[in-house]
Amino acid sequence: MFPLVSLPLPGEVLLITDELLASADFLLHHFLARHLKESKDSASMIVFLSEDIGRWKAIAGKSNVNLSGHMDNQRLSLIDAMSLISPALESSTMVPLRDLYDGIRDALQNHANHREQSMLVILDDLATLEWIGIAVEEVAQFSRALCALCRQRNAALVLRHHIVSPGEPDEVFKRLLQLCDYHLDVFPLSSGRSGSVSGQVALHCGHASAEATNRLISRNAAVQYRLTDTGSTFFDRGTGNGVL
Repeated sequence: MFPLVSLPLPGEVLLITDELLASADFLLHHFLARHLKESKDSASMIVFLSEDIGRWKAIAGKSNVNLSGHMDNQRLSLIDAMSLISPALESSTMVPLRDLYDGIRDALQNHANHREQSMLVILDDLATLEWIGIAVEEVAQFSRALCALCRQRNAALVLRHHIVSPGEPDEVFKRLLQLCDYHLDVFPLSSGRSGSVSGQVALHCGHASAEATNRLISRNAAVQYRLTDTGSTFFDRGTGNGVL
């Protein structure tokens, strides 16, 4: 079912963008829950900037995923990005995102030391880095280094980036398109949210992918979705039927 079960594969980078009227929160939670349920040997890492970890736990609980339990058995690690970034922002001599990169690298190594696992890394979200005053070039360098690290460790990486001005791509977004294998594009209906349709999703090929192995979906043929208390339902435009 959509979102495609093969996204993202180990070593792939999946960029998810959303807009103010169509949040991609539900996709992040979907990928996390699916990955942890796939196998007892799967592990995940959440690097959070914009969403409180309490909300992650609450929403995961609706999908019968106990994040605290997965943390206890070392299948899930949480990284509070702001706790690693703030000291550097207050210092004129520190590289703002160096400690964050090192924290992610060390956590990946820690997982690798414990067992052979399928690893998913979710970073939510990159736009916040620019909003708190980190230069575009530094965000781009960090993103490039993180993508290279995850590919080296054969970890699947999901990056979420908020689009502030639809139709006017920001510089960070342009750089991320160069790095990703696929781009999930979440956007609202032109008429706004309705009672039966919460938004739309398109799937584009990223510049890092030599050849698309998944069926791409243009904005003109975007899949629509409806959010529910326990998740989401996807269907073709103009229908209420689930899609594969």
